[in-house]
Amino acid sequence: MTVVLQVAYPLAPVSPDAVGGAEQVLFHLERALAARGVSTVTVASEDSQISGILVPVTRSRPPFDKEAISAARQRHSEAIRAALAKWPISLVHMHGFDFDQYLPPPGIPVLATLHCPTSWYTPQALTLRRPDLWLNAVSRYQLQVLVPNAKLISVVENGVPIELFTSHPKRRGFALVLARIAPEKGIREALEAAHLAQFPMLIAGELFPYPQHQRYFEQEIVPLLDRKRRWLGPIGFTRKRRLLADARCVVISSLESETSSLVLREAFAAGTPVVAYRRGALADAIENGRTGFLVESVEGMADALKKIAALDGNACRAVALEHFSLERMVDGYLDLYRKVIRLSGSTRARLELTS
Repeated sequence: MTVVLQVAYPLAPVSPDAVGGAEQVLFHLERALAARGVSTVTVASEDSQISGILVPVTRSRPPFDKEAISAARQRHSEAIRAALAKWPISLVHMHGFDFDQYLPPPGIPVLATLHCPTSWYTPQALTLRRPDLWLNAVSRYQLQVLVPNAKLISVVENGVPIELFTSHPKRRGFALVLARIAPEKGIREALEAAHLAQFPMLIAGELFPYPQHQRYFEQEIVPLLDRKRRWLGPIGFTRKRRLLADARCVVISSLESETSSLVLREAFAAGTPVVAYRRGALADAIENGRTGFLVESVEGMADALKKIAALDGNACRAVALEHFSLERMVDGYLDLYRKVIRLSGSTRARLELTS
């Protein structure tokens, strides 16, 4: 029997409503693997939503100071060792950007998916010489940033459950922003563009209790909110799906170079064009003037909002169906699991992964 041990980031629960993209990806991947006949055990926060076996780890609560983070990583490490002792694990798949802090003991193949921007990882994590550890990127852009790297063996693009997003949208004429409230997400810039274009905008995302984020919200976001440009707070998957179906477009105004974007994939699945800054993986995913607009400035974003009605959402959905399905992602990971097991030469690992 093939058993894959999935290891989530210690400080966030795995669920379809998770703020982090890595936790959403793991939620869908774990279920899809089970449907392919691959057994999974998941080490994750105790309030995670897992279809298979959950090894629950007590969840840390804010504030996330150094002591709290260190304790969470230690609990994760202990849970991983317990899982390895209890089940015939063939491979460990790690999803946290701090995976190097709670690696399993040597002797079992490990795959670490680099869900986050490269700058989030320690140099040591990206250059570990451990012979049974391998890395994979989630976009061509990320691969280009990381090469050369002998441990980086593949790209597996993130997938989304396309069938869950409506193909019969009811456009309401507003722009939608789906992002946590933080300076690097460029929420202020999106609102400035909406004001310039006189375009309605809804912002859905969580405001975490970090002082910097609170100040940003109060000083830079609140003054730009009005009856036509509103903040909804955090939302769940069901409401997100409805908003994506109703939105005229999605705005991704991140000031960082995105490694990948589940928001873009979900928008395309709903047939909704995307307006974004021309940087990172977004520049590769958007066909300018067809599935959205790539812009260089707030003024360019405002101009794009004025032109967005000319785009056909069917082109977006076609891209999602071809490139961003869950099935394509799961196929990629199954192939990668086989490759990692083969390269590691592990006698403990088994190769009965279902095609």
